[in-house]
Amino acid sequence: MFIISELKIETVKKCITLEKFDVIVVGAGTAGCLATKTTAEAGLKVCMLERKRREEIGEKICGDALGEHHLKTLNLEKPQGGELEKRIEGVKIYSPDLETVFTVEYEDFVGYILNRRLFGQWLLKKALDEGAVLFDSTQCLEPIIKKNFVTGVLAKNLKTGENIRLKGKVVVDASGFLAVVRRKLPKEMGIENEVANEDVEACYREIRQLKQETKDTKYCEIYLNQKVTPGGYMWIFSKGGAKVNVGLGVCMLDKFPNPKNQFYKHVLTKPLFAGSVLLNGGAWYDPTRRPFDNMVGNGVAILGDAACLVNPIHGGGIGPSMLSGYLAGKTVVEALEKGDVNQKSLWPYNRKYMEMYGTKQAGLEVFRMLLRTCRDEDLNYGMKCKLLTEEDVLKASLGEEFRLKVTETAKRVFRGLKRIRFLNKLRLTANLMRQVKAHYGNYPETSENFEEWRIETEALFNEARSKLIE
Repeated sequence: MFIISELKIETVKKCITLEKFDVIVVGAGTAGCLATKTTAEAGLKVCMLERKRREEIGEKICGDALGEHHLKTLNLEKPQGGELEKRIEGVKIYSPDLETVFTVEYEDFVGYILNRRLFGQWLLKKALDEGAVLFDSTQCLEPIIKKNFVTGVLAKNLKTGENIRLKGKVVVDASGFLAVVRRKLPKEMGIENEVANEDVEACYREIRQLKQETKDTKYCEIYLNQKVTPGGYMWIFSKGGAKVNVGLGVCMLDKFPNPKNQFYKHVLTKPLFAGSVLLNGGAWYDPTRRPFDNMVGNGVAILGDAACLVNPIHGGGIGPSMLSGYLAGKTVVEALEKGDVNQKSLWPYNRKYMEMYGTKQAGLEVFRMLLRTCRDEDLNYGMKCKLLTEEDVLKASLGEEFRLKVTETAKRVFRGLKRIRFLNKLRLTANLMRQVKAHYGNYPETSENFEEWRIETEALFNEARSKLIE
């Protein structure tokens, strides 16, 4: 079977067929660059496709935060050319009424606010220095599938308008939220095509120049407020020099509010932004769920945002994307050395990612379900009365077990305010997170045992959804 969906045969015939590559990487973001670098430095013939022009690679609307531990894990030195704009020492989380502030300090929360374009160009150079070929201003249209194997992609040169056919032994989808390869894979490939709206946040952010630099800028600030950001949060990240990255995200559930409208109505009206100047702004979508249960098929691997590799709580995806690029790249190299790139040969990428980061993300999806349904009044009292402490938040964010230590005074306060149900939800969330962690600890070693594991996964999250949301 030869599949070329939605494109007319006449158009395909007009395609210019270029030379064959070992690896085709779709997308030159953080995941794509790491996958390209990792495979190219092993001596493979690699090309990378990117819609943007070369000089625009790296520019993206996001929070721009990167934990320092991700650079250490990937054995990358700290860039010194302006890529790291501001060092951060932790996170401050504000209750909806702003009366309680949790300060979370730990090595996983130490890192940097990036100059996104410069950082992207730094990663791009690392990939190209290993001999990879870049096709910039090139739009991937869809995968080419032959006998249930992905064997290349159809693309369009945006400069000339010509359609091109690229052949490859492995195709890596690192095209971000749009997931141009993943969305057009046949169901028989065993990879999810779509992401539910309830698992996506619509975000809007701006880079603003303040009139003067704020006093305490070493922490990222996160503000919880269900009325302003239902199912999400608002953030202020200092970039140094009185510049800030400020924005918000809302869960795309039901009739969710327009994030830009919420931003101008509830954020820019704060005294901090009086007289500030807009430097740039924009909107994007952030998948905030657990990783796809399976991210590989015959001749294909899914990375970064395309595989929903984003922290479900704070939406950070740069570090996990880079990790996925590295792990997938290593797996592809090993598979090609063995001479087979079927799903079985690429399966170690699934297992390694789940072990290093996916298990934590899965647990945090449960925690996110709790936060989505919390009323502002519950969060205010829960944080004020220390039902949920800084230590609990830290352990939850690290994917570790946390056990609520509730005092009798706090119990009386909540019982008197008829919020004992919220206390029970906290306990239930902690238990469900432990179950999820244990389940992901048994992620199948091979693809043969996957279906049974997937069914159990679905049942576990359906249970969490029914108890915490519905």
